Amino acid sequence: MPVLECKGLSKSYGAKRALDGVDLRVEAGRIVGLLGPNGSGKTTLIKLANGLLTPTQGRILVNGLEPGVETKRAVSYLPERACLPDWMSARDLMGFYGDFYADFDRQAAEDMLSRLGIDLRAGMKSLSKGNREKVQLIMVMARRARLYLLDEPIGGVDPAARDYILNTIISNYNPEASVIISTHLISDVEKVLDDVIFINQGKVVLAAPADELREQQGKSVDQIFREVFRC
Repeated sequence: MPVLECKGLSKSYGAKRALDGVDLRVEAGRIVGLLGPNGSGKTTLIKLANGLLTPTQGRILVNGLEPGVETKRAVSYLPERACLPDWMSARDLMGFYGDFYADFDRQAAEDMLSRLGIDLRAGMKSLSKGNREKVQLIMVMARRARLYLLDEPIGGVDPAARDYILNTIISNYNPEASVIISTHLISDVEKVLDDVIFINQGKVVLAAPADELREQQGKSVDQIFREVFRC
């Protein structure tokens, strides 16, 4: 059974169609790049998988179930913008996540925060923007979920921090789970991807294993992306 499956999935906002007849499958144990220009429908797809939006047409299934209470237990979601309360410390956040999610691994979170040198007592307001984003990612990746939905996890941090974030993703996700990384920074994430999904104007224009694409076309995923989405 795929971890995520879309069947004729469409989502409209009034007259605007953000997703248009999307069909795709994401199998377990894969890191998948959801790649497309701004406004292509990436965030809409992620919000549908997380149960924050409902389809206009078609179906979306997580572990064979339509998004709801059961699937929320299986999905760990990193939103596009950091949303940590300024007054909370890293220790407060671990308590909050531990109360909210039965699969939260506090020891894993503490280990990752320790490697970053983040003071567990420091409030989020005192941290840099990059460190706040790292803390939020750590909270998300410290869950033992089946599907990790990461919306632009490296968009707001410097190149050195991107390497840390990608290494955190690779080394901490449940191998029976899948990770979907939505981004337009292809060259930065390409090295960690098993599969790629190119999406544009709400339609999937290409979906394939990353290695297969590179072998067939003799180009990097970033180069292929630039050709497919050339203005």
